Amino acid sequence: MRFLSVILLLLMACSGSENTLIPTGTWRAVLELQGQKLPFTFDLEKKEDQYVAWIRNGQERLYLDEVEVTADSISMNVHIFDAVFKAAIKGGEMEGLFIIQYADNYRVPFRATHGADYRFAPTDTTASVVDFSGKYAVEFFNETNTVNALGIITQKGNYAEGTFLTPTGDYRYLEGNVVNDTLWLSGFDGNHLYIFNAVKSGDTLSGIHWLGKSRNRKWTGLKDDLAKPPASESLTYLKEGNTTLEFTFPDVNGNSVSLQDERFKNKVVIVQILGSWCPNCMDETRFLTEWYPKNKDRGIEIIGLAYEQKADFDYASGRIKKMKEKLNVPYDILIAGTNANASETLPALNRVIAFPTTIFVGKDGQVKHIHTGFSGPGTGVYYEQQQERFNEVVNMLLNSR
Repeated sequence: MRFLSVILLLLMACSGSENTLIPTGTWRAVLELQGQKLPFTFDLEKKEDQYVAWIRNGQERLYLDEVEVTADSISMNVHIFDAVFKAAIKGGEMEGLFIIQYADNYRVPFRATHGADYRFAPTDTTASVVDFSGKYAVEFFNETNTVNALGIITQKGNYAEGTFLTPTGDYRYLEGNVVNDTLWLSGFDGNHLYIFNAVKSGDTLSGIHWLGKSRNRKWTGLKDDLAKPPASESLTYLKEGNTTLEFTFPDVNGNSVSLQDERFKNKVVIVQILGSWCPNCMDETRFLTEWYPKNKDRGIEIIGLAYEQKADFDYASGRIKKMKEKLNVPYDILIAGTNANASETLPALNRVIAFPTTIFVGKDGQVKHIHTGFSGPGTGVYYEQQQERFNEVVNMLLNSR
């Protein structure tokens, strides 16, 4: 009888996810980078025989539907990104690595604890702490360059959310706490790893921004209710003597598509420069995916130009196919190159500095307007203004000859 019991236990241990008792619900995860801890939370759920997860950043829920659980381990592919968590499970603990698979040796230690639901400290919305709420004129800087930005922070007790709008895009959903009079914010969107801290003196903030495994820089912010986002419509432009773009790139199936093709003639064409690795591009793609079916019959087309992390066509097309499937993208996305050579592939432009960059082509085939970056839903009112400006430009071009 004892021998039979041992055999049954061994069979259960080897049977995979069906008999795995991994706790579902909320987990608090920590990524270790540059001597700092980047915390975030995720929810794990079992739907019939399949586990799914949601990474949480403030108001965002990033859905993970490729989760594999065995008797003692878990693997979670991160949404559209070429990234994965691999960890051992022991009761209510996970320990392993976060891996960005397109990069050489990009492995970050990862731990998670079941049942904890906070970022840097347990949330107390009634706590009396330094108030960081407000709009800030921000400068990020290191030894070689300075970047201007608009910082937005909201706070209730010791709980805080925020974002930063830069000329090339926003930092999406940041979440954190005030701990011992220091503001801590973190963001993990599947491809970018961010930590910010700051102390306050009067109306001025000063702190450090850690980016991924190796980069960091200082930042300051001056509270200013009239602060505005940096200019985003003048960084990329046509070189003198050019009026349009000329390109021919393959779609995900290898078929050549050109802006000069017959189906684009006499139409307003929106050219979206993007990459599947780019969370700001994901935000813009979601917007365009909803917007395009409602407007395409007005004489509008969209072409995406994808610049992936590897030059290999099969790799790039595979990433874009996955992106199109998960986001239900209804327009063509072409394989245009890598993020390192985007400027070379579009020689009519002075440079490609931001992903995404959006180029508006009029019915006469000429470039009329270029916008760098994208202010996504994490920016609140600025996301609404982004949509209003987008529609304003499109309507202007539709009403022009």
